[in-house]
Amino acid sequence: MRSLKFRAFGGIAVANAVLFGACAVGPKYQRPTVPAPPAYKEVGQWKSAQPGEQKLGGNWWELFSDPQLNDLEKQINVSNQNLKAAEAQFRQARALLRYYRADYYPTVTAGLSATRTRVASNRPNSVSTGGTFNDFALPLDLSYEADVWGRVRRNVESYREQAQASAADLATVNLSMHANLAVFYFQARSLDAQEQLLNSTVSQYEQALELTDNRFKGGVASEVEVQQARTQLETTRAQAVDVGVLRAQYAHAVATLIGQPASTFTLPPLPLTAPPPVVPAGVPSELLERRPDIAAAERRVASANAQIGVAKAAYYPLINLAASGGFESSAITTLLSGPSIIWSAGPSALMTVFDVGRRRAASDQAIAFHDQEVAVYRQSVLTAFQQVEDNLAAVRILEQEAQVQNQAVAAAQRSLDLSSTRYKGGVTSYLEVITAQSAALADEVTAVNILGRRMVATVQLVQALGGGWDASSLPQRPECCGKLASTGTGN
Repeated sequence: MRSLKFRAFGGIAVANAVLFGACAVGPKYQRPTVPAPPAYKEVGQWKSAQPGEQKLGGNWWELFSDPQLNDLEKQINVSNQNLKAAEAQFRQARALLRYYRADYYPTVTAGLSATRTRVASNRPNSVSTGGTFNDFALPLDLSYEADVWGRVRRNVESYREQAQASAADLATVNLSMHANLAVFYFQARSLDAQEQLLNSTVSQYEQALELTDNRFKGGVASEVEVQQARTQLETTRAQAVDVGVLRAQYAHAVATLIGQPASTFTLPPLPLTAPPPVVPAGVPSELLERRPDIAAAERRVASANAQIGVAKAAYYPLINLAASGGFESSAITTLLSGPSIIWSAGPSALMTVFDVGRRRAASDQAIAFHDQEVAVYRQSVLTAFQQVEDNLAAVRILEQEAQVQNQAVAAAQRSLDLSSTRYKGGVTSYLEVITAQSAALADEVTAVNILGRRMVATVQLVQALGGGWDASSLPQRPECCGKLASTGTGN
């Protein structure tokens, strides 16, 4: 048995020497080139972040200095079901990698059998006179594929890159969930501000109706003016009530993201007042390392490249080392004795001579799939640049619009004050007051909505920039056949 062991593992040592001395077939991976502009066009002369704000932190939502948002965001990593599903997919990818890494090592099987056989005395060509005998066997088999052409190495490489891509997918889902929560949250707060504005306006319209009714009772105003004031009041009340529909939906969406039933979750009202923070955009070349979806696409290119090597290795012989040994005896009492030892060992090679172009088709498919993944990667980069430019433009233009709209609000309020004074002085009709009231309310609602859109655009800009994620967060590739380290979800 000791001789068997020395022969088997000696054969494996020789195979390992051949393995690491040989070169894996297939192209060496090179990251696809993607042209990156030197700067974002939409930044222009727009204000930039302060020197201490040149990078987004992992908890990027803390830029908004909103304790309520911070508390909600913390619950994403704990309770969000989409994130749990993505994390399970990542664990599947790691397990699959470990499965194929086992091909680096021999497979050993053991068994135990016991049979009792009777041989017929009249058996043709039998030299035996018949009889009954026992056969006890304890076999041990070892098989090992010598990875001379790198098929196993390329296959492991492919699944290692897939595992890294899955880790980047997990980070992408994590970023998306946090960003969606922030978007829904700020949209709800924007509606809180709009509802607060409408309720305040209702109070003003109630006073205007009371004044008009008193003037009617005093014979100064007509009943038409009273009804006009009442119509204005009730219309605004209806608008205030209608805000609650969309606001409730945003609160329910937040509940789902943090893993709570919508029926048990309450989002306290908090009118939006403060403008969004300045987000450091960096330079476009950094985006390739800051977007997890780009990293996932690039890792899939590397995986597809390794599969080309797997397809190429099919053109070469498959070399196997096999060994078997154990014990066999007719009596169980002598099964483990020296004379009961059996063993055999030897290499084998198998090569496909003719397959009607099957290997060529598999190689062409692997090359075409690699080209597809390269195109997907480059398109992901282009889309990322577009999303950053879109949201930079939105943030910049909406800030300018907010400044202009604030001037419109001030002008509308001044017009309303003048119309109210003219009406009280009997110089004009109440229709002028209603027109001024409608214009003032519309401008104020627009200003509130612009602030909400600015907050949403800022969140989406952070998401387009990759949040606080960086490619260094991916599990690092082992130097030689090591286990892929686990990774955090990233933010």
